[in-house]
Amino acid sequence: MVSAPSQSTKAEPPSAYAEAGVDAALAARAVRGIVGELGGSSGVLDGPYFAAVIEFAGTGLALCTDGVGSKALVAQMMERYDTIGIDCVAMNVNDLICVGARPVSMLDYIAVDVADPDKLAAIARGLRVGADEAGISIAGGEVAQLGGIIKDHDGRGGFDLVGMAVGEVALDKIVIGANLEHGDVVVGLASNGVHSNGLTLARRALFDQGGLGIDEAVSELDRTAGEELLAPTYIYVRAALEMLGRGLVKAMAHITGDGFLNLTRVERPVGYVLDALPPPPPVFALIQQMGGVSIEEMFGVFNMGVGLCAVTAAGDADAVIAIAESHGFAAQVIGSVDAEPAVPRSVRIHAHGLIGEGTSFRRE
Repeated sequence: MVSAPSQSTKAEPPSAYAEAGVDAALAARAVRGIVGELGGSSGVLDGPYFAAVIEFAGTGLALCTDGVGSKALVAQMMERYDTIGIDCVAMNVNDLICVGARPVSMLDYIAVDVADPDKLAAIARGLRVGADEAGISIAGGEVAQLGGIIKDHDGRGGFDLVGMAVGEVALDKIVIGANLEHGDVVVGLASNGVHSNGLTLARRALFDQGGLGIDEAVSELDRTAGEELLAPTYIYVRAALEMLGRGLVKAMAHITGDGFLNLTRVERPVGYVLDALPPPPPVFALIQQMGGVSIEEMFGVFNMGVGLCAVTAAGDADAVIAIAESHGFAAQVIGSVDAEPAVPRSVRIHAHGLIGEGTSFRRE
C-alpha cells in the first residue's frame, strides 16, 4: 500500500479556490476520513494513489474513477457537448497509466435533469473519440434522470459526467516509484491548458471577476475564453505505454488537482526540485491576474502547462522526450529527484521560491 502524503499542520489562510466554492484542504481531510472508514488494504495497491490494483486471475486489475467536474458547466455555457466526453476518458485513462497499467475499457455515468437525446448523443460522440484515442472500449454505462439534484442552467439543462475505467498490469510491473534515486529526472509532457481541474476557480476569475464573456475573443489566447476552457484534456496513453514498454519509467504522475504535488504520491518519500519548468500557457496568467490568485495557489490548483510527469533515470531522459514528441507532445526535463530532502514528500519550485507539501505550496 502506498503511504499517504504528509500533511502540513500549519493553518492555511483562506484561498481563492475555497472562496470560489472548492476547499481542497477540507476535501483532503474528508478523503482521509473515508479511507479510514473503509478499513485496511483490499488489494495489491490501494490508498491515495492514481488507481487501485487488485489481483485477478494471476494478474493485476487496475481500477479508477473520475469525472469532468465543473467543466460540464463550461460545456453548458458554450452549448457544446461533443468534446466533454474526451475529458472524461482522459481523466480516467491518464490515471491508469500512472500505475503502469494498459487501459482496457470504461463505463460512463451521465446524470441529467432531462434526458435530451441530442445532448446525450453529442456527449457519446466525445466519449467515442476519447476511447479511440486511448485504445479502449466503452463497455456500457448508465443515464440517470435526477431533476431534483441536477439543476438546469439558463435553459441549457444540467448534467454531470463520470467514468470508471479498468486496465491490466503484470503484478511485477506495477509502477509506484519505489526505486527512485537521487538525481533521477522529471520529464514534463505539455498540457492543453487547464484540462479538467480548477474550472471552478478559472470560471470565477475569468467570467465573474474578469468580466469576460463566454464567447469573447481574447487576444492573449487567440480564441474565445469558452473555447480555451473547453479544450479537451490531452490523452497520454499511447506515449506512456511506449515508455513503459521500454522500461524507461520509474514513476508517473497525472498533474491534476493539487498540481505538481501529485508527484509526492509515490512510494518512496523523496522530494523534487523543479528548476526548469516551461512557460505556462497564457490562460494561467489571465486567471492569476483577473482573479487575484497567488502564485502559491496557482501551482496548488492548476497543472501550469504540464499534464503528465514521467520520472526516469537521467540517462533515459532523451529517450522519454523523443517518445513524447513522436506522439505529438512537447516535453522537456523540468527537474530532478532529491532522495534526502529536508521536507519529505515535498516539491520545490525555485523560480518562484515555493515549497509544497500535502495539498498546498508556500513561500520558502
